[in-house]
Amino acid sequence: MKKIFITGGAGYVGSELTKHLLNIGYQVTVYDLFIYGNTLENNNNLNLVKGDIRDQDLLKQHLKGHEALIHLACISNDPSFELNPKLGKEINLDAFEPLVKLSKNSGIKKFFYASSSSVYGIKSEKNVNEDMSLEPLTDYSKFKAECEKILLDFKSDDFITTIIRPATVCGYSSRQRLDLVVNILTNLAYHKKEISVFGGDQLRPNIHIKDMVRSYSFLLDQDEKKINGEIFNIGYENKSITQLAEEVKSVIGDDVNIVKVPSNDNRSYHISSAKIHDLLGFKNKFTIIDAIEDLKIAFETKKIINSFDDINFFNIKKMQKINLK
Repeated sequence: MKKIFITGGAGYVGSELTKHLLNIGYQVTVYDLFIYGNTLENNNNLNLVKGDIRDQDLLKQHLKGHEALIHLACISNDPSFELNPKLGKEINLDAFEPLVKLSKNSGIKKFFYASSSSVYGIKSEKNVNEDMSLEPLTDYSKFKAECEKILLDFKSDDFITTIIRPATVCGYSSRQRLDLVVNILTNLAYHKKEISVFGGDQLRPNIHIKDMVRSYSFLLDQDEKKINGEIFNIGYENKSITQLAEEVKSVIGDDVNIVKVPSNDNRSYHISSAKIHDLLGFKNKFTIIDAIEDLKIAFETKKIINSFDDINFFNIKKMQKINLK
């Protein structure tokens, strides 16, 4: 049985990834501040550690004995980061190299880093691939890019380093986020019967949370030589905001009104995920429509309640409330 250490393992993606890995026979240590609570059920193969990614002494105590580390923990979007840039830098950048060094010295064999497709900035090319230059636009994405460089410097035959650049994740999680584009639109459509689309032509790359989770377990099983020092975009569908709104309407109902609002925000992101498909054979199984349907069911069955008022669904609101130092 393999032992996996996941930083941020109680988060939106992390909680679903943890459950998935437990289901397929891994032992998992989740290292998390549990700011948004804990939706993970007791399991003999699950070890929960409440800790800050900046706490090197605590990390050192718990890292040994694990084969792989998946690093998800961060201040996870631009607005939350900009709320406290000093904190964002400490967690997203300053704590990274010490974590990599501790991992390597503790016998971790594989290190997977969740970067972001936002590191590319705005590209005119239709298929933005892993070989293209990075032009990050914000400190959040600049630090993601810097961490990628740091990690690749530690690559060796006995320390396998892999970088993942995810698209925007969508769909239902036991630790739900409703501040991501497809999830925002679905929440508005289901409860308000109206979606405001600002601009609309801007492209957004998306991936269903189940495929995001599957990609990590898939990479864990790959030949080390094929993933060492490699970077993989993980996405599926690049669609405009208007197209996303229309897909939401197709699932929620014809009574949903789509309102177009002029916008100066011309940021348009689109990525190609051909590399992981062609090189390793990973295939997506779930669509944006699937994600919308999953969220609709969660609303109908009351798995998600108070979807506009519960601050746990909105990272920036929660960060404002707790004022983490």
